[in-house]
Amino acid sequence: MVEQRRSETDGTAQHFLVVFPGYHRSWAAWIAQTLERHGHRATLQRWDPPREVPLEDSLGDLLLSSGTVLLVLNDWFFELGPRPAGEWNDALRGFVAHHADRFAAVNLTNRPLLPATAVLEPASLWALSAEAAEERLLSRLGLDRARTPRTFPDRVRYPETRCEIWGEVPRRNPRFTGRDDLLNEIHQRLSDAERGASACTLLGMSGIGKTQLAAEFAHRFSTDYDLVWWVNSDDRNIQRDRFGELAVELGLPIGSEPGERIRAVRDALRRGEPYTNWLLIFDGWDDSEGINALLPQGSGHVLVTSRNRAWTEYTDVLEVPAFLRAESTGYLLRRAPHITSAEADEVAAEFGDVPLPLVQAASWLGESRMEVPEYLRMVRERRLSTVDEPATGEGFPQSSMTSWSILLNRLRRSQPQAIDVLGLCTSFAPGRIPLGLIRAYPQTDLPQELRWMAADLPAWTRALDTLVNYSVLTRETRGPLGAEMGPHQESVHMHRLVHDIVSKLTSEENRAIHRHAVRTLLAEADPGNPVDSRNWPRYAELLPHLEPSGALGSTRPRIQATVLNCLQYCLRSGEYNSGLELAQKIRDHWSRMMDPLAQPMLDLTNQESYILRSSGRFREAYDLDRRFLERVQAAERGDGLAELITQGSVAGDLRFLGRYEEAYTLQSQVLEGNERLLGPDEPATLVARHNLGVGLRLLGRYTEAYELDLETLTRRENVLRPRHISTLNSGSAVAHDLRLLGRYRDALARQEPLVRLHVQVLGPQHPQTLEARVQLALCRRREGGHSQDMSSAMADLLDQLARLHGREHYRTLSFLTAYGNYLREHGDLSRGRELIDEAEAGYRSLLGPAHPVATGMLSNTALVMQAAGERADALAMSEAALAGLTATLTAEHPWVLGCALNTAAARNFNGRITEATELSRETLRRARHTLGHEHPLTLSCQVALAADLRAVREQEEAGKLEEDALLALTRTLGAQHTHTISARQRVRPYWDFEAYLG
Repeated sequence: MVEQRRSETDGTAQHFLVVFPGYHRSWAAWIAQTLERHGHRATLQRWDPPREVPLEDSLGDLLLSSGTVLLVLNDWFFELGPRPAGEWNDALRGFVAHHADRFAAVNLTNRPLLPATAVLEPASLWALSAEAAEERLLSRLGLDRARTPRTFPDRVRYPETRCEIWGEVPRRNPRFTGRDDLLNEIHQRLSDAERGASACTLLGMSGIGKTQLAAEFAHRFSTDYDLVWWVNSDDRNIQRDRFGELAVELGLPIGSEPGERIRAVRDALRRGEPYTNWLLIFDGWDDSEGINALLPQGSGHVLVTSRNRAWTEYTDVLEVPAFLRAESTGYLLRRAPHITSAEADEVAAEFGDVPLPLVQAASWLGESRMEVPEYLRMVRERRLSTVDEPATGEGFPQSSMTSWSILLNRLRRSQPQAIDVLGLCTSFAPGRIPLGLIRAYPQTDLPQELRWMAADLPAWTRALDTLVNYSVLTRETRGPLGAEMGPHQESVHMHRLVHDIVSKLTSEENRAIHRHAVRTLLAEADPGNPVDSRNWPRYAELLPHLEPSGALGSTRPRIQATVLNCLQYCLRSGEYNSGLELAQKIRDHWSRMMDPLAQPMLDLTNQESYILRSSGRFREAYDLDRRFLERVQAAERGDGLAELITQGSVAGDLRFLGRYEEAYTLQSQVLEGNERLLGPDEPATLVARHNLGVGLRLLGRYTEAYELDLETLTRRENVLRPRHISTLNSGSAVAHDLRLLGRYRDALARQEPLVRLHVQVLGPQHPQTLEARVQLALCRRREGGHSQDMSSAMADLLDQLARLHGREHYRTLSFLTAYGNYLREHGDLSRGRELIDEAEAGYRSLLGPAHPVATGMLSNTALVMQAAGERADALAMSEAALAGLTATLTAEHPWVLGCALNTAAARNFNGRITEATELSRETLRRARHTLGHEHPLTLSCQVALAADLRAVREQEEAGKLEEDALLALTRTLGAQHTHTISARQRVRPYWDFEAYLG
């Protein structure tokens, strides 16, 4: 109960008791505030008089308040209770008429009210503007407008004014019953929570009414929000896609990659721009994985529905109980007005007051007009006589299973086409079902029994209406409110439990027909290009239905192609966990029905290993590819192309495992074979050439890598065109090579326009764009860049990589390393050490301690120790890194040379001058041979040797080496480059390890 403050107008203020059913709370709040604005007092009174209390007594209780009782009416108001026929008319003509001076009313509907309502003289506010409604309200109550109406800082929105963004909230259920205290509890918890932590989870078993409760909350409290967005969360891909769609509504300048959109939306909600009052509802979020990456924070509210108790760790949790008995009987009496209160009570008890089966029972009784004794007899007898009754667990009353069986039997007799539609729905996954595909693709080769669905629209509509009337399905529509929808956007919602029960009550023959139809429709709806991110929302919608439709076990090439396209979508969109789960399911089906070396199995293996590598599971990818390659090579009839594809995949695995020489040898064979079988300009050949360049780079053969990558770039520009995603990737590879060759200016000049092109073509947050931006940051650093802006840009880029891949992903670890080295180099030793330690531990866990990258990270740790004055520990770490890399790579590898440069410095700082000088001299000799005399690393080795020679008093040689190095640095990098300045100032040079897996 909310009491408003007294008007400043002395002697004229009146008091009004605003009486409303719970679902008209927003109207009551607006009416109360309107009255207060004009100098009066108002008290809000939610009202649902219990049926057992005589209506006159309940109305008499309202008169205990002072002033006028203002009733907020619509046609449902008179079903509160509900009451036997005639009770309301009697009370209106008697009690209310006798106290007519104390009662007034407003009417919110254009549907007819009870005839006796005339005694209240209700003022109709239906379909009026806020100004007109205010005028009519005041007129009905005989009130004058205040000369200067009061203003409120948090003014209640006029209920007819929809919030600015209203995103696919289910239609309001006009039969929603009770739950008022629960709804107010949700509202109170969200309102009282600290800013940024306003999240509440509705927890309960299936069928308890969580979704209906969340939908009613959205409608009832919509005036509190500028934005309300509904996210179906049964499937992770659909959930991410739907959440990302909010970016478009918010006008955020981003592309179509899901991760990019999600990050942009979360950031906008956190900042409260453009809306601070927002409500997000995640319906059916049972999978707790990835909660922190998706759950938004900020000034708005989050409502989650779930069966998973893990939510207690993340949000406030509210248990959703069964109906109160009065709510159960009230609902039954409204839907089936021919039954008595005692009969309603008996039905409610039979179904344990659980909302879902009660809704179905009420629908049955209301539609069939069957008497309760007969209905309960059928339920109980069928339950006792059925030995294979489907079970659902979760405390769901067994009697409800029987009631579904009764309903289906009736429909088979009276409306068999509705049974067809229902069976079709059970061949999709539960939740949102894109049933509009039937109309979107009318030429689909459907089974004979189902062709009426596409050809006979009136019959289709009647069948759907029947299922909706019996509360088996609810209608849903995708897209903006009020916009005209195409058939492919039309959908229905089928509760998971209903789906499970009906599936078990459907014959095997019919199920086979329906599943065939659904998988055929899924293939028709396949856009055919999972690489294009514009198609990802469609693939996210198709993905959940592959398994229930039987698409995974189909022998039809068209459907198998759709299955593989959905898997490719998981790879391209970064949904690696979903992709690996799908790949395993596909393999389980296909391994039982096709040759293990068939082309689909080859494609499956290739994609699965790619996903494994992308998610950092390199050893598993190698084992998978190796087993398949052995099968291909052992086959009696050789397939040269299949062998090449699998060898290319194995070569990729070997690169990530640090076996660079083996990978290079195998990749060379792959390129040669592709050129021989396909020609030099086929996409597969271009991929093989690109990957060979990666292998050369990892071997430290930078000049060869640059020449090969430049050739690949030229070919891709000619064959695929300059803006193709693969061409852009080749451009980054060339810039990478230039930087490793020490041509920092050239690398920067190439990478800057390339990043702009990536943003234009792929969007700023696409994974490949982020990698291009990483390359740009490294180019700028090597060119000598240092500023607060650069430091902030690197921090921001690290944050974006972590949000996209996770903190432990190898790409994030790589940039953690680069940023940590940058911070150490520029004085932030504490933060730099944190990042280097994190990256080293991450690589050791991911790759094992013997991997070249994990070993090379020890050199970075040694540099941090050196800067912190821990000289003995730094020397030990440097020696370990040098020994480890020398054992796994050649002595001339640039990584080994850089590590040797650092180790010589550590020996010098620890007083081991002779050993330092020997190592520096040998390192310079090998660097000149491998990298050339003017490479920055070679010149650093030359400056380091000069420092060691000065320490052993070989001044003449030291001076000559130093002078030559300064001239070369000035000529190649410029007089003001940091390397040149440091050498001039005789600062001991170092080399930081750039962690790179390929």
